[in-house]
Amino acid sequence: MTSEHEPTLTDPAEFWEDRYRSRGQVWSGRPNAALEREVGDLRPGTALELGSGEGADAVWLAQQGWSVTAVDISPTALALGRSTAEAAGVADRITWIEADLATWEPSGRFDLVAATFLHSPVAFPREEVLRRAASAVAPGGTLLVVGHGGPPPWSTGHLGHAHFPTPEEVHASLELDAAEWEVRTSALVPRAAIGPSGEPAELDDSVLHLRRRP
Repeated sequence: MTSEHEPTLTDPAEFWEDRYRSRGQVWSGRPNAALEREVGDLRPGTALELGSGEGADAVWLAQQGWSVTAVDISPTALALGRSTAEAAGVADRITWIEADLATWEPSGRFDLVAATFLHSPVAFPREEVLRRAASAVAPGGTLLVVGHGGPPPWSTGHLGHAHFPTPEEVHASLELDAAEWEVRTSALVPRAAIGPSGEPAELDDSVLHLRRRP
């Protein structure tokens, strides 16, 4: 959930639906590297993915045995996710929810709550959303927050001037009880990437992996 260019639409639902509807497939179709690395060894259970986009992470989680609830604001993105899940044979393991995370609240608790690249060029209460995400983690469960560690070198729009919080800043903003949570990962992790003109680059992902103590 991130965009490289200055928005011409300011309503979040209109902005993201226009982005997915007008561009065909936006993302690579591969799960995020940080998700694979941080979650791959966890015992599958129930998972909540916030800002699921076109569904690559949700499908990967389902393939690992998770029962996934995937939430996104764009019906076009969700439709592609459903199609991908059906092709992968995991449609029965994913529940897709169309909702605005700015106001949507999870019902129940989950063994894993994942929020990857929840950045937006239009109004979005990210800290509030992530606090609700933390509250939805079951005892013994995991919260994974992955974001951009900084703008990519080819940025010319709003991303080039945006502030991307460090893992420590994200952790502080969650306002969690330190006695209740264990830090598994809090780091900037380099990742190989390809720019819009095919140029290779190394980007930093901000990775915060927390475990809620039983």
